[in-house]
Amino acid sequence: MTKPYSPALKPIQEAAFSEPVLDPNSLIAILHGIGGGLAADGQPWPERHQLRGRQMALADTDCALTGLRVVQEILLAAERTRQNGEPEQYVGDRVMEGLMMASLALTAHASARLQPE
Repeated sequence: MTKPYSPALKPIQEAAFSEPVLDPNSLIAILHGIGGGLAADGQPWPERHQLRGRQMALADTDCALTGLRVVQEILLAAERTRQNGEPEQYVGDRVMEGLMMASLALTAHASARLQPE
């Protein structure tokens, strides 16, 4: 039977001197977490029986779908403003088109990440 792979452990002193301590709420720390497979809520994908690559794909999809929801909410508010608000409050056709293109791109990205590799 083969032994499962586990990376070599770093000594505590080496880790303390080689890696700067990041504030967990800093932009760089959050970007590292997202790159490491964090979902939209900032937590690792909860299903542990998935392969690591699949966990990252699902976490990426979760982030894309959360972004899609935000874009759709902005788009809906802009459309309601166009229909019911004052003309100077309307964001304009180019912004509306940009929001729709963002919706399409996020949907395509989420769909692509859900497909098995």
